[in-house]
Amino acid sequence: MRYFIEFSYQGKNYFGYQIQPNEISVQEELEKALSTLLRERIKTTGAGRTDTGVHAKQMFAHFDTEVTLPEDLTYRLNSFLPPDISVKRIFGVKDDFHARFDATFRTYEYDIALNKDPFSQDSAWQLWRRKLNVEKMNEACKILFEYEDFTSFAKLHTDNKTNNCKIYKAQWELKDSELKFTISADRFLRNMVRAIVGTMVEIGAGKTALDDFRNIIEAKNRNLAGTSAPPQGLFLVKVGYPGMPDSENLGF
Repeated sequence: MRYFIEFSYQGKNYFGYQIQPNEISVQEELEKALSTLLRERIKTTGAGRTDTGVHAKQMFAHFDTEVTLPEDLTYRLNSFLPPDISVKRIFGVKDDFHARFDATFRTYEYDIALNKDPFSQDSAWQLWRRKLNVEKMNEACKILFEYEDFTSFAKLHTDNKTNNCKIYKAQWELKDSELKFTISADRFLRNMVRAIVGTMVEIGAGKTALDDFRNIIEAKNRNLAGTSAPPQGLFLVKVGYPGMPDSENLGF
């Protein structure tokens, strides 16, 4: 039977979600805990991958097993997993339902601290030394909707068959001393959100013009875009599936 698992994690101590040779990953910790508790080798397939140091407030993965799951598996998993990984629930799905390929959208948030904040060092980009024009950064967001090929914001030398993505939402919001970027799309390229954020910060700081932003996208050249924003400010916050716009109500 196939099961979905919904979980979250603080990414500071991990080299991303996906298993990496000789490095600790969230997937490795999750599979190790499941395999130990179910007493068989469990392999998981995640809704996507996150880079080193990136967090997830909502992530899904699926796994297959013939073992009848104990009713208290979620509780036991949380007792077994390290403190920075938390399982919310586990539930059965159709045998062909896929955590990655059946996802219809992903939403990320990126947090920037505009005042020096000792409590957000691991969860926000500290930019209190810069003044940013948020209005211009939101004008850049509107430009994103004009395009689907985001090669200029993609990690180089990957095995992607296409660099096309459909962006549904992109917006900066300023609240007190926190600047938050929210972006939703049907899929994301590796490093894409951090590259977009880094480039938009240069726009907000007056180093890159809005017309240049359009030229960067059209050039399809990663070397022309800005430096990637640091990973600690990035959160995967929602993954959507068919017929379930709010993943809180996900069920099959």
